[in-house]
Amino acid sequence: MKYLAICLALLVGILIGNTPCAYAQKKSKNDILYTLHTPQGEMKFILYEKTPKHRENFLQLVKKNFYDGLLFHRVIEGFMIQGGDPDSKNAEASKMLGAGDVGYRIDAEFDQAYYHKKGAIAAARTNNPEKASSGCQFYIVQGQKTNLSRLEQIEQKENFKYTDTQKETYQYLGGTPQLDQSYTVFGEVLQGLDVIDKIAVVETQRGDRPKVDVPMRIAYEKMKKKKITKLFGYQYSSEEK
Repeated sequence: MKYLAICLALLVGILIGNTPCAYAQKKSKNDILYTLHTPQGEMKFILYEKTPKHRENFLQLVKKNFYDGLLFHRVIEGFMIQGGDPDSKNAEASKMLGAGDVGYRIDAEFDQAYYHKKGAIAAARTNNPEKASSGCQFYIVQGQKTNLSRLEQIEQKENFKYTDTQKETYQYLGGTPQLDQSYTVFGEVLQGLDVIDKIAVVETQRGDRPKVDVPMRIAYEKMKKKKITKLFGYQYSSEEK
C-alpha cells in the first residue's frame, strides 16, 4: 500500500507539474544556422538558446522573409552595422531611416555569458526604462580592441565581472563593451567577420546611412550542433548539448 501511495503521489505530481520530471526537457541535438547574404559577402550565425524570446521572434520573422530586401541603414565604422527597419525596403536615398518597427517590443534578456564582442548580434531599442528590444531591428558589432583599464572601468560602473576569456576577446578581437547589459545580445557570427568590416567602411551620408544601399537576405537551415561545432568551431555549453 505504501508503495502504491508513493507511485500515485509521483503521478499526480507529474500531472500538475510539481516534480522535476515536469520540467525536464530533452535538449535538441539540432540548431538553426542562419546565412545573411549581402553584396559584400555572406555571414553565418546562430542565435542563443538562453535568449528564447529574441531567438524565437527572429526565427519567425526570417520564416516570413521579413528581412529580405531590407537595408543596413545605419553603419558606423569601429562600432556596428544596423538593419531590420521595415521602412528601408525600396526606400529613397534621401529618406531618414531607423524609426520603423513591427509594433511590439521584446523583453530584455541579459546574460553575462553573452557580450558585445566583434560579431555579436544584438537587438536595437529605444531609450525605454525596461531596456526592451525592438521587435525587428538588430545590429552586428564591429567595435574596437579594448584595454584592461577600460574593461575595469565598465565592471565598476555596471557592477559585474568579465571572465578571463571575455577580457582576452575584447583585447585581441575587439567589440563594444560599453553596451554590455544594456542591450540584449542574442547571437553571434560564426563565419564572415570580414564581411562586417567591408560593410563598416562603406561611404555614408546623413544619419550614417550608406550612400550605396547595402540590402540583406537571410536564409536558415536546421543543422546538427555537432556539425556546427565541426564546421565553425563554436562550442556549445553543457546545458545546450
